[in-house]
Amino acid sequence: MQMKNNTAQATKVITAHVPLPMADKVDQMAARLERSRGWVIKQALSAWLAQEEECNRLTLEALDDVTSGQVIDHQAVQAWADSLSTDHPLPVPR
Repeated sequence: MQMKNNTAQATKVITAHVPLPMADKVDQMAARLERSRGWVIKQALSAWLAQEEECNRLTLEALDDVTSGQVIDHQAVQAWADSLSTDHPLPVPR
């Protein structure tokens, strides 16, 4: 592990093979932002990890709702959705 920028945060080098067009886009983005290729990849990876963590959190939350019986019948949701294009939309099902 390497220490960078005089911080206590340890880093680890990770290697990935990516398609050439993707690598070219990373290089173009790095040039446009005047940042390093590594910085661009780190930003993208951080955003992807945050997105996946949020997806997992929401999935677990939804499973808890199902377990506790807090669900809405599909037919009620479909009727509500169908009513949205009418003059008298139904209230949101609860």
